Amino acid sequence: MFRLNMVSVASAITLLGTISLQAQEAGGQATTSHTEKTALTTHMADIPYSPQTKITVERQGQIVLIGINRPYIDNRLDPEATESLARAYYDYDQDPSLRAAVLFGYGERFSKGIDVDATKAFAQSGRKLMDGPGFIDPMGRTKPTLTKPLVVAVHGDTWNMAHELFLAADVRVASEDTDFGQDEDTHGRFPGGGATVRFPREAGWGNAMRYILTGDHWGAREAFRMGTVQELAPNREAALAKAIEIAKKIAACGPLGTKASLASSHMALEQSEMAALAKLGEQYLALLKTRDFQEGRDAEAQKRPPVYEGR
Repeated sequence: MFRLNMVSVASAITLLGTISLQAQEAGGQATTSHTEKTALTTHMADIPYSPQTKITVERQGQIVLIGINRPYIDNRLDPEATESLARAYYDYDQDPSLRAAVLFGYGERFSKGIDVDATKAFAQSGRKLMDGPGFIDPMGRTKPTLTKPLVVAVHGDTWNMAHELFLAADVRVASEDTDFGQDEDTHGRFPGGGATVRFPREAGWGNAMRYILTGDHWGAREAFRMGTVQELAPNREAALAKAIEIAKKIAACGPLGTKASLASSHMALEQSEMAALAKLGEQYLALLKTRDFQEGRDAEAQKRPPVYEGR
């Protein structure tokens, strides 16, 4: 079954003619660590697919694909997978050659959320998750946070922590078969990964409370109606293809302007609209002095696509 899922994912990528997810033999070696980098290195390394790899990384030019790969346990994230994902986010954010990222899941579902048993055992051990530098919390609960765009493609079950990963992305694509859930209240828990903040903000108070407080699940079209999904796709292959297409369009834009756009929007949400408005002049003036700004002007005058360098 897993091999069929890999073929399905690859077919979406072949459709774009841009990428191929290569299934490689593990050779008995689990690849769960991220970039072997020194303090001076900012180049994010690929982490090829293998059955034992929990989080994969595949660079494709100026975008990177980050895959959740635990289909044998419904793509639930244990502490190791969560930390690997957090390292992938950090490495992406630090790599100046990468301008957009796509998060997706292997197999029949995006993710059923947290691996409760593994996480409980980890917590009881006294260890701390994402303790130290080199991590960006994938749920965006603590600083530092991503400063570059993240597009997410979901399909099948997208529950609880997985829905919170989804909400933390900047642009969201969903397959028609997506089943969303935020049902922690029915299990004696509550949404601790950010849904209590982001879901009401994105969908409106009543819409979010309708599902958080009852534990009822909802589909992709309902999510589209509420505004948490920006693009609907007929199946998981098409959802991934659309996410890659959007990421490539983002990557073709000026990266300094893209980061400024995200920073300004986050400031409005996290501080105040007035704080963000007061900063606009300074941000715009800084961009006027860049090579990318001039390149945009030159490309427009010469009627050609711009080639931005991020400086």
